[in-house]
Amino acid sequence: MTKIIKIPFSKGGLGKTEGCELGPDKIVSVLKGLGLNENGYKAQFSFDLVDVDQNDIELTNSNIFSKVLDVVVSGGKNILLGGDHSITYSAFKAVAAKNPGCGLVIFDAHPDCENDFNPPTHEDFLKVLVNEGIVDPSRVILVGVRSWDGKEKEFLDSMKIRYFSMKQIKLTGVSEVCDTVTETIRGWNSVYVSIDIDCVDPAHAPGTGYCEPGGLSSRDLIYFLQRLRLLRNIKMIDLVEINPEKDVNGMTVVLGAKIVNEMG
Repeated sequence: MTKIIKIPFSKGGLGKTEGCELGPDKIVSVLKGLGLNENGYKAQFSFDLVDVDQNDIELTNSNIFSKVLDVVVSGGKNILLGGDHSITYSAFKAVAAKNPGCGLVIFDAHPDCENDFNPPTHEDFLKVLVNEGIVDPSRVILVGVRSWDGKEKEFLDSMKIRYFSMKQIKLTGVSEVCDTVTETIRGWNSVYVSIDIDCVDPAHAPGTGYCEPGGLSSRDLIYFLQRLRLLRNIKMIDLVEINPEKDVNGMTVVLGAKIVNEMG
């Protein structure tokens, strides 16, 4: 049984992610109507909810931390549904509190190292996690990066954070990059996987605040995740930034539900 924790929060996106709070309920609604996953079985889910306050990011962060800490202690397989990407800050912090040395694999079009705000936003949560010593930069891998500015690249390079840009992925091949990622993180004691839906090309996932062309196909992402699912050290998965208000024919919500179904 996989527990799904809904985190319908969108105020960590600097006003750019309003509508993401609708994502969790929409995804769950579609998920309940899906049949067998591609492994040929029906995944079973239970559901929980984090209390959020759209006017208080610090209170929301505290509630996310407490809820995620509880489910980590309880064990089992858990998937978080956001909401904007700022939720990953508190959720990872909770997982790392119980799993020292936990690594972080992020699928994202952006490095999310733009600023150093407190509390962190969806544009800088990774930078804050690194600067606060919550995650070791040598245990961070970014996949799908294709939109960044100079200071973000400087931060990644200065911290020796490993990243696979879309250019690298297409030159090297999806399978080869996936091999490298899985072999690297296999040696980590624990791993948190964060999926920003904008890692996917907007042709496949238009329902998000940042439609960055040239991303992963939906098949590419599913292939990556099906491979990662086989690892025993995955402690938490989150899926963020799906915005039903910006979707086209429900494509992005349905993709989100399929991702959950494949990871369940």
